Amino acid sequence: MPHGTVRFPSEEVGVEGLIRVPVEGGELAVYDSGPAQAPTVLLLHGITASALSFVPVRRALSPAIRTLTVDLRGRGESAELPGPYGMTVHVRDLIAVLDHLEIEQVVVAGHSMGATIAARLAYDHPQRVSALVLIDGGLPLPAPPALDPDVVLEAIIGPAIARLSMQFTSVEDYFEFWRRHPAVGPTWNADVEAYLRYDLTGRPPRLRSRVSAEAVRVDGRDLLVGTQLPLEEVSVPMWLLRAGRGLLDEPGGLIPESTATAAAAAIPHLTLTNLPDLNHYTVVLGAGAEAVAAAIEEAAGMLGP
Repeated sequence: MPHGTVRFPSEEVGVEGLIRVPVEGGELAVYDSGPAQAPTVLLLHGITASALSFVPVRRALSPAIRTLTVDLRGRGESAELPGPYGMTVHVRDLIAVLDHLEIEQVVVAGHSMGATIAARLAYDHPQRVSALVLIDGGLPLPAPPALDPDVVLEAIIGPAIARLSMQFTSVEDYFEFWRRHPAVGPTWNADVEAYLRYDLTGRPPRLRSRVSAEAVRVDGRDLLVGTQLPLEEVSVPMWLLRAGRGLLDEPGGLIPESTATAAAAAIPHLTLTNLPDLNHYTVVLGAGAEAVAAAIEEAAGMLGP
C-alpha cells in the first residue's frame, strides 16, 4: 500500500474477528464474532454499503449469538475482489464462507440488496438457511420495460452512486458531505462516523469511497432486470422489517406499504413489521438496530439450542 494511503482496518473502527475466505478471484472478508458453537447469523449489507453498517445491530444482539458479517464482493475489505458480480456470484461466495467454516445452517439477515441475496441463498440452498430476516429489501424491484435499467437505478440510489466518483480532501470533508444527507445527517452518531471512515481509501487530498462502481452497476442491473425470485416459493420462516421513509428520508419508503402488506398476505410464513419513523439508513445504522436484533433473535430460535 503506498505511503500515506488512508485505510481503516477492522481494529480501528470497532469490529473484530476478521477472517479471509478463499473465493473465486481472491479472498472475501468476513467478521466472525460470538461463540463458535452458538446459533449463527449471516449478516449481508446493501448495494453501496459494507459490514460496518451492522455494528449497531451486532451490539444489540445477545452475546449468545454468533454473527458472520460479510463485506460483499466489491465492498469494504472485499473491494479488490474482481467481477463477475451479480446475485448468483454473491450466493456462491456465501456458500464458500459456510463451507470454509464448516457451518451447516444459518439464519440470514440482509439489508436492502443484502435482503435479495439472502432470499436467493435460501431459494437456491434451502438446506443451508433456517430463517430469513429481510431488512427494507428482498421484494422485487422490477424496472419499467420502457426505461433503461441504469436510468431506473440512478433514480432509486443516484446520490449513493454519485459519491463513488467523487474525491474528498480529508476525512472531515467526507463527513461534511454526509452531514448534509437528509437521511443520515439528522441522526449523526459515532457508528455513522465509523461506517464512513471504513468506506474511505486513497491519499489526501484525493480520498474516495472504496466501493467498486462496477460492482454497484452490475448488481443494480441484476436487481432490476435479472431473474426475479418468487419469494412465496422460499419456504423458510421470514421476517420483513419495512422502513416507512426512504433513502432521502422521504415519506413512503423504498418498499411501498401496499407492496409489503400484499407480500405478507400472500406468504403465511412472513411476519411484517412496519417501522414508520425510520428511513433506509437508520433502520440498521440508527434507532432501528434493536428492532432488527429482536427479529434476528426470534429467527435464531429456529436453529434450536
